Amino acid sequence: MKAPATPRIEDYYLPAEAFFSSNLPVGLTYDDISLATLYSEVLPRQTNLVTRLSKTLELQIPVISSDMDTVTESKMAIQMALNGGMGLIHYNMSDEKQVKEVARVKNHIHGFIQEPIKVGPDQTVGEIIERIADRGYGFSTFPVVDENNKLLGLLPGRVVKPRYASRLVSEGMTPRDQIYTLLEKDITKDPIKVADKFFTEHMGIHKLLVVDDEDRLRGLFTLSDIERIESESQQSVKPARDDHFRLICGAAIAAHRKTDGSLDRDRIFEHVGKLVDEGVDAIAVSTAHGFTKGVGDSVKMIREEFPDLTLIAGNVTSAEGVEYLADAGANSVKIGQGPGSICTTRVVAGVGIPQMTALYVASIAAQKKGVSILADGGITKSGDMVKALTLADGVMCGSLLAGCNEAPGQIIEINGKLYKQYRGMGSSSAMKEGSAARYGHDRKDVATKAAAEGIEALKESVGSLSGVLRDLVGGIQSGMGYLGASDLAQLRANARYIRVSPAGQRESSPHDVITVKTSDTEASK
Repeated sequence: MKAPATPRIEDYYLPAEAFFSSNLPVGLTYDDISLATLYSEVLPRQTNLVTRLSKTLELQIPVISSDMDTVTESKMAIQMALNGGMGLIHYNMSDEKQVKEVARVKNHIHGFIQEPIKVGPDQTVGEIIERIADRGYGFSTFPVVDENNKLLGLLPGRVVKPRYASRLVSEGMTPRDQIYTLLEKDITKDPIKVADKFFTEHMGIHKLLVVDDEDRLRGLFTLSDIERIESESQQSVKPARDDHFRLICGAAIAAHRKTDGSLDRDRIFEHVGKLVDEGVDAIAVSTAHGFTKGVGDSVKMIREEFPDLTLIAGNVTSAEGVEYLADAGANSVKIGQGPGSICTTRVVAGVGIPQMTALYVASIAAQKKGVSILADGGITKSGDMVKALTLADGVMCGSLLAGCNEAPGQIIEINGKLYKQYRGMGSSSAMKEGSAARYGHDRKDVATKAAAEGIEALKESVGSLSGVLRDLVGGIQSGMGYLGASDLAQLRANARYIRVSPAGQRESSPHDVITVKTSDTEASK
């Protein structure tokens, strides 16, 4: 008599298609599932977290800070990019201010600055001071050129002071014959290496101008930027930079409408054009309900006008929604309706699909259409990120980052502890300040017609973003090591799932102990 086959737990861990199909129509989210550990020869520190959202946009880590007004402005976006990710600057501000926020990110750290900000010899120092304040520059030293871009001198920061406001630039500048320069043809092979060598040999010099054979200005290097870039080469995760060594930055926009309900094409084109002029790397047409004519038409319009720009659109929770936005021209689609910690869309409107099921159906459509997807909302820990990345190309975080120093939320002290303001973009206060369009309302209707789909809350202060991301990225790398995945593509291929009972969920977290320390980040607060 043949002995019965030995049951193997591996037979009950299923790949994505078999697992999620067998559980439909039940919707599952992060805590409902667990991933199977597999044979591995991959150490966490060896894993590669690079992800690509479009042909032209690559991130060093698959993490994006959410386009919420208590999460991402320029300070957050700068630190996100320095840590390898990307910040999506929210649109709950004037168009002009959002352009300035993007400019602050793109001008923060440069390698070879090919289009430096220049001044003319006949301007006054007062005019330059006003320009700095208006554009939000983080520097005050400028090359001086004539109308033909020929280098005349360098206006040093020590002269750009209110007491010299009436002085002409030509009177305060360092003249051309006292400025160090390099010829453009001498830096073509390795500009950063050449600049680093120059600054090493010329101690005390902080600006190096580059000119062509006719002494026309072609760019400049700064010592601080070169030192920062050289130090980055020693980091395990490199900053996310564009082709000109500028930090990666994204911005969200609304599908603006006129009073008659039609799309405001002129405003959308003008605003996106200004963002593109500042070097923005991605535009997100961002609403709570992305599977709509208004969002689709907006994406089509922008795609026709800016064919090479990376476009993100959403939010949706269905395969049809992904296909619709992909056909409209989106490179990446945000997935998630109602999973956020301060979002009440599912309670108020009775709609939404639990995140893991939504990501699964979206991933099938995304693969067919050749677009990427982003898991937006509901992530509370690094383990959720690992689960999301078995189906998505990146994750968007709001709550996890809202307590960071770099988040724009107001700081409040309660009983000796520091907290930061955090609110949903569907909260009444956020909609009154401009986010009503995100939920299909007009700002003037908020008080009388619009139902809030978010709340206002507090997040305990957690310190610097770098520390928070270090822990989150370390968790992703650990998960990849357990699954034998050296990169994100292999993580998606290797993933096997099992459903977890409520008792299993409780078992997964610390229990039957008194917690005194959760992490080094927690202990350092």
